[in-house]
Amino acid sequence: MSTREFRIWRGAAGEGDFASYRVEVNEGEVVLDLVHRLQATQAPDLAVRWNCKAGKCGSCSAEVNGRPRLLCMTRMSALPPDGPVVLTPLRAFPSVRDLVTDVGFNYAKAREVPSFVPPPGLAPGEYRMAQQDVERSQEFRKCIECFLCQDTCHVVRDHEENKPAFAGPRFLMRLAELDMHPLDAAPDRKRAAQEEHGLGYCNITKCCTEVCPEHIRITDNALIPLKERVADRKYDPLVWLGSKIGRRPRSD
Repeated sequence: MSTREFRIWRGAAGEGDFASYRVEVNEGEVVLDLVHRLQATQAPDLAVRWNCKAGKCGSCSAEVNGRPRLLCMTRMSALPPDGPVVLTPLRAFPSVRDLVTDVGFNYAKAREVPSFVPPPGLAPGEYRMAQQDVERSQEFRKCIECFLCQDTCHVVRDHEENKPAFAGPRFLMRLAELDMHPLDAAPDRKRAAQEEHGLGYCNITKCCTEVCPEHIRITDNALIPLKERVADRKYDPLVWLGSKIGRRPRSD
């Protein structure tokens, strides 16, 4: 058994300061274990969100030594052995209290993305898809909505003025998933991604991919393909010409 120094942001509504604690550390423990021990022994009023403690609910998102992480999936043994462990709330969203932030921005953006539109003429239960048709978008269904990608995206994190026009990587990935869906019949997801959800703001730094606890390749498999589709539709002269020419009626 050893001890480590923890420096944790304490405060509410953006006002506060760091408080230092020394906490016992046992082999195999994760940061959330230490936060719980701290609550039990020294700081019972410390506010932190958590639920499953298994890396599947996304509740315990915070920043550990400046990097967005899940507290329940960050092993103490993986952190630098020297210096304090610094815990702060997600920087991109308003502070509520201590390590808890108001992530309502993300739910507002989720409501702005139109849901799956079934193909006309098919009732629920009649949908048929081949596995090879859904493999590309199936990866994106692993998202646990921890919003670490939203937090680390510099378009959201460093520029508050971008938030009204930019959905962020999690919801651009959702648009890409729907655009790749073999049965989605919604009109022009690509145009909506560019004109309504701010796809053009993304400059593919891959920071969102680097912090994803589910190892989803957000940039390579969702955002870049969506950007390519938008570019083809908007700037390729042959695609543009094809979109202007109506289909000739079939003659039986």
